[in-house]
Amino acid sequence: MYSSESEIEAVVRGFETCVTDKTAFKHREHLTMAVWYLQAMDPRAAVERMRAGLLRFLDHHEIPREKYSEDVTVYWIELIAEKLAELAPDTSLLDQCNHILSLPVHKPATRAEDEASLARS
Repeated sequence: MYSSESEIEAVVRGFETCVTDKTAFKHREHLTMAVWYLQAMDPRAAVERMRAGLLRFLDHHEIPREKYSEDVTVYWIELIAEKLAELAPDTSLLDQCNHILSLPVHKPATRAEDEASLARS
């Protein structure tokens, strides 16, 4: 969970400038970026922005582009947009991020449980 919007902004800056180490950009940071983009744009534009950012990040860190999955990116952006729509319009960025990070779908113990959890969502 985040304790301030400045922490979220640091994640965004680190990702967009590729300063974040490749080992430090995990699921939590992916979700944070999705919330950030969805605050400023519709889901379709957010997918485009996330795709561009992820591919730039992969290229910068010399990670094969095959690591990127369009299906996974679209799935998460759509799911997060749906969950954010359930919140009051004036919900802060901090509360939005923490809400998304607190959802049980993000806390499976194994990859198999993660896939099963996604299938149930």
